[in-house]
Amino acid sequence: MIQIITPPEVIEIPDDFPPVDIESDEPELESSVHLYQIFLLLSCLELLWQERNDYFAAGNLTIYYKQKQNKAPECRGPDFFVVLGTQKRDRKSWVVYHEGGIYPHVIVEILSDSTAGVDRTTKKLIYQDTFRTPDYFWFHPETLEFQGFSLLNGQYVDLEPNDRGWLWSQQLGLFLGIHDQKLRYFTESGELVPSPDEARIAALAQVAAAEQQANLASQRAEVETQRAEMEAQRAERETQRAEVEAQRAEEAIAQLEKLAAKLRELNIDPEQI
Repeated sequence: MIQIITPPEVIEIPDDFPPVDIESDEPELESSVHLYQIFLLLSCLELLWQERNDYFAAGNLTIYYKQKQNKAPECRGPDFFVVLGTQKRDRKSWVVYHEGGIYPHVIVEILSDSTAGVDRTTKKLIYQDTFRTPDYFWFHPETLEFQGFSLLNGQYVDLEPNDRGWLWSQQLGLFLGIHDQKLRYFTESGELVPSPDEARIAALAQVAAAEQQANLASQRAEVETQRAEMEAQRAERETQRAEVEAQRAEEAIAQLEKLAAKLRELNIDPEQI
């Protein structure tokens, strides 16, 4: 069961607060590897949850969580996060105090040499103590370091991997694990959640397989039709042969009857011949 965490307090919004849509303020990603990893997490989840409209998922987007008068709002920018129980729509950022005080339920940081220290310490404490994010993961695309935590009594505890090294996200109802050197989702039954490209390739393969099966079935039907036609032709020849033999037999009987009649004309008993 997915647990929706209620924030510790409801934040009242003053009348002079800035508008809801605040521009994101995140720096460029470390590399194309980081970009692709975030894209995988986002696109795979969107494909899996394409029928759902009760969540918001984003990558490299600023989370504004505390507004102070005459000061810039406090913010953090997880590499990837998911908020449950909200409306799925486009946003320029996630502004906690304009979203009913709701913080992310799942956060994934993609480690790099320049950010790993902060992700393992400062951000972890913020996600634990301020965000109270139930599931927190980090993954290093180069060293394949992978670790996850679950919030228990206000403290992060290590998630225990299964026999495949996957970690269970109670919030997502999915496993996260390494596949082909990428962090991927797996269903509870152990199936890889496909990316849109993988799903398209699989669909094309199914169509090709179905067409091949249809062609084989058509070829088999054609062979059976030809065999049936050959059997029909053979049967027709046998019928014709039988008719010829029957006609010959009738002609022979007729000749015998004529011969017997001539013998009787000559007063010769045919049976004595």
